[in-house]
Amino acid sequence: MLRRGDHGPSVAGLRSALASLGLLPAQVPAPATNGHARQDEPVFDNETDAAVRAFQQQRGLNADGIVGPATTRALTDARWSLGDRTLTYTLSAMMSGDDVYALQVRLAEFGYNTGRPDGRFGPLTDACVRNFQRDRGLPEDGVFGAATFRELTRMRPMVTGGRPHYLREHHNLRQSGPRLRGKRIVIDPAHGGSDPGWVVDTDDGEVRAADLTYDIARRLEGRMVATGMDTFVTRGPGQNPTSEERAALANEVDADLLISLHIDGSTSAQASGLATFHFGSDSGATSTVGETLAELVQKELVARTQLTDCRVHHRTWELLRLTRMPAIQIELGYLSHPIERARLLRDDFRNTLADGILVAVKRLYLDGRDDPHTGTFTFSELLAHEESVRGA
Repeated sequence: MLRRGDHGPSVAGLRSALASLGLLPAQVPAPATNGHARQDEPVFDNETDAAVRAFQQQRGLNADGIVGPATTRALTDARWSLGDRTLTYTLSAMMSGDDVYALQVRLAEFGYNTGRPDGRFGPLTDACVRNFQRDRGLPEDGVFGAATFRELTRMRPMVTGGRPHYLREHHNLRQSGPRLRGKRIVIDPAHGGSDPGWVVDTDDGEVRAADLTYDIARRLEGRMVATGMDTFVTRGPGQNPTSEERAALANEVDADLLISLHIDGSTSAQASGLATFHFGSDSGATSTVGETLAELVQKELVARTQLTDCRVHHRTWELLRLTRMPAIQIELGYLSHPIERARLLRDDFRNTLADGILVAVKRLYLDGRDDPHTGTFTFSELLAHEESVRGA
């Protein structure tokens, strides 16, 4: 992990990567001294910090200026453009990069079902490449090399722009029907184990964001089970899976939705509010159902809690990008804000959060059919609605 003030060869590599992306000036070799090149030790200075934050913002990462695993992977992925290298599916070490992402988007424009673009050359991308090769009379080997690249670039896409997965996602949503029974939902309480999240000392002891998100997850799980939904929680109280492991669980159980619960914190006691995130990039690739669910959750929770509306945003965070189903991440207030902390510590407020999230999920599947006003649909009314749908 690198941050401002660090120095050494790793910083030199970081600066070189940022320079290749146009975020830092190109490095000029140091002048020779006694026949040898002088290498001044590179430093993670203010200029590097600003470039890292700009890159993180471009990629939808937390713009904290810290080069951790997620930022390092994103820098590695950003090196590649489509056609730079041969791409193929390898089970042991899956290839990833911006070139894979571009390939997935391009194939989707030709009508191939690549799923959500995630920049990973997995089995679905392999199948699409093979189908494309077969359709174009090329050897069907799944290897995206020079010949396949030439064929891809010379063709005119069937569809460009917009949201290639809108019709497929929306069709699946409509086909699933308005009932909650049988829907498979993954609930992801953030942090856990050695990662407590934001921590605040109070008169009653230490308050950890990880404990609160887990508590809200269990309340939400209980309500969902009562409606007949199948639920899966990504961690226990002492566990902290990686984002990739949490996404893998959701994919393995073939979930319909993933809902990730977070509680934020800030060095500023003024930071406050509620925000919801869904998968999406600045280039227009978006999980449409994820965006709809995020908007429903945001409206429902703001109406019920009166927390500051920090709105809905798209991000390419790993948990949102690597899940095959619509996924959202909810920031349920700031533990560092004294008023919000006091509310988050109350059982009735955490029940309100769980009720609001469940009702938003129900609204997603109602898709505008007999939909009560935001903030007015109670848990008991929701259960009664489920019974009436079952009896119809």
